[in-house]
Amino acid sequence: MALLNAACRPYLKAGPGLFAYFFARGKLGVDPIYCALLERGLLVGKSHVLDLGCGQGLLAAWLRAAARMHERGSWPDAWPAPPRPQSFRGIELMAPEVKRARRALGSDVDIETGDIRDIEFGAVDAVVMLDVLHYLAPQAQCDVLNRIRKALPVDGGLLLLRVGDANSGLRYRYTRWVDKIVMLLRGHAWKTQHYRSVAEWQSILRETGFDTEVLPMSQGTLFANVLLIAHAR
Repeated sequence: MALLNAACRPYLKAGPGLFAYFFARGKLGVDPIYCALLERGLLVGKSHVLDLGCGQGLLAAWLRAAARMHERGSWPDAWPAPPRPQSFRGIELMAPEVKRARRALGSDVDIETGDIRDIEFGAVDAVVMLDVLHYLAPQAQCDVLNRIRKALPVDGGLLLLRVGDANSGLRYRYTRWVDKIVMLLRGHAWKTQHYRSVAEWQSILRETGFDTEVLPMSQGTLFANVLLIAHAR
C-alpha cells in the first residue's frame, strides 16, 4: 500500500480534477504487471529504458517510487532491489496523456508525444510495451518489432511485451470489449484491434530475432493477458 500511495501521489497535481490520480490508483493497484516487474526483477540492471505507449507515465512513476522506498529501507525482503535506470523515456500518441505525465513527474522523466510507428527509438537496453501492439495493423506490428530489435544490443537486450491471447476463448472476448470501452472513455477513437495467439506472437518475435518465455499476466482479473519476456538473440 505504501508503494501504491507513493507512486500515485504525484498525480494529485496532474489535473484538472482528480482523473489522473484515480486512474493511477485503479491501474497500479489492480494490474498484476507492476508488482511482477519488481518481484521478478525483470528490469534490474537495465540502464536505458524505453516505454512505448506509456500513457500518463505510470511505469515511470512506479519505478521512481520503488527506488525511493528502497533508499529509505522500506522494501520487501523477498524482492530484489528495484531497477534504477539512468534514463527513462516514454512515448505516447495522445497529447493529453503526455501532459498529465509531465505535470505529475516533472522534468526528470522524459515523456514525449509521438507515434511508435515512425518515431526514432534511439539506443536502449530495455523496451517495455504493455497492451499496445494490438492497436497496430499486422504489418505495422512487425515493423515496430523489427525497429525495437535494432534499438537493442545483442547482448542483454530485453523486450517486455504484454499482449492478449486470441486463443483464450471467453477471456479473449472479455478483454477485447473492455479494452474498447476503456479507450472510448479515455477519449480515443474506436480502433480495430489486431490480436494474435501467443504462439503467433512468439513466432513473429523469433523471426525478428528474440527468444521468448511466456508469463501469464492476468492474475486476479478476467483478462487474457500474457507477458512475453523477449531476449535479443
